[in-house]
Amino acid sequence: MTDSKRRKGLIASAALLGGVLTVAAGGTSSAADHSDAANAGHHESTQQVDDAASQAASQANIDIVPGDGATDVGTGGTKVTVSGGKLTDVTMATVNGGRTVAGTLSADGTSWRPQQALAHSTAYKITAQAVDSKGRKAVANSTFSTGSPANMFIGHFTPEDGSTVGVGMPVSINFDKPIRNRAAVQSAISVVSSSNQQVVGHWFGDKRLDFRPKDYWKPNSHVTMKLGLNGVAASPGVHGVQNKTVDFTVGHSQVSTVDTKTHMMTVVRDGKVLRTVPISSGDKDHPTYNGQMVISEKYQQTRMNGATVGLTKKDGKGEYDIPDVPHAMRLSNSGTFIHGNYWGKGVFGKVNTSHGCIGLQDVQGAKDQSTDGAWFFNNSQLGDVVKVINSPDRTIQPDNGLNGWNMSWTQWVAGSAV
Repeated sequence: MTDSKRRKGLIASAALLGGVLTVAAGGTSSAADHSDAANAGHHESTQQVDDAASQAASQANIDIVPGDGATDVGTGGTKVTVSGGKLTDVTMATVNGGRTVAGTLSADGTSWRPQQALAHSTAYKITAQAVDSKGRKAVANSTFSTGSPANMFIGHFTPEDGSTVGVGMPVSINFDKPIRNRAAVQSAISVVSSSNQQVVGHWFGDKRLDFRPKDYWKPNSHVTMKLGLNGVAASPGVHGVQNKTVDFTVGHSQVSTVDTKTHMMTVVRDGKVLRTVPISSGDKDHPTYNGQMVISEKYQQTRMNGATVGLTKKDGKGEYDIPDVPHAMRLSNSGTFIHGNYWGKGVFGKVNTSHGCIGLQDVQGAKDQSTDGAWFFNNSQLGDVVKVINSPDRTIQPDNGLNGWNMSWTQWVAGSAV
């Protein structure tokens, strides 16, 4: 997407506020030397793709509060509402441990609320489904975390204890209070690997601390993070309360290289080409970021609405609004996904028509496991790397998602407080 629109998106949805996951629906980039006539043709292709998506869209509009990515939220006020349809299913659970939260659906099927106040210092995930009067399905997701009492701070971390991740997954800790004494807090956290790789922390602002080695984690290694924050002062009068050990496994090495000029993605696992897949990425007005991007979330289906990242028509509505994007995997906080695409016919491997995402051929409903979108989704894990090359856009910022690999090792080490 363009710089101006991307800035709007970052302001509006750096944490993707608003209850719907919003990204640019998949496509590919036009070469810079195309003629005006060719560029006009690509504009038409993009608009045709948008129109095809909107024609299949459900009129059910789901809103989740708090929005996806929200942090330090209160323990009350969580709700799910829908206009233009009725809710058919709402599930809410803690991210760590998967404890289900009971809720109540209104008699008219248009709203849902948890039955009790949420716990402090806890991450939650909500998935909601609805249908409109024609039976067309809409899906929305939100992952958020509640805050701690005023005199305490905690860190919400990824990956989860006991998980298996790809070689690109950093240890990322987001604190719910600003950290003024960074050296003390960082010194109370250790990250070690069975591979004996040196691991160094890097601060992105005063609320986020990531750890990674110089190069990707070694496949089939084990990583242990120890949080010894209990009693550690983050700032005057604010102390930590966490003592926790987190163990995770690094599985296979998978790096998928997307070439926006050839419109192809080469999936390499453990040094061998697994498959070459035709793709569609951002058009010339909304090019896909270059760089190494780590898969941070996976959704079987989710909604994508251009309005929440500043991509709007004159009437203020989103340039696209797709309620059931299949096989979606997040690559950035600002809305870049690699996902299935059922509305763009004949574009894969040929033309770039999206608003910045990477699209793979798929079907509506995400039920056909033979499609490229389903195959890539089923063969990818959190922490796998998607590397984009030959895009006319700049390299993605390291803090836009879990993408610190786009910094040199010298730059990374310079961001450590110890």
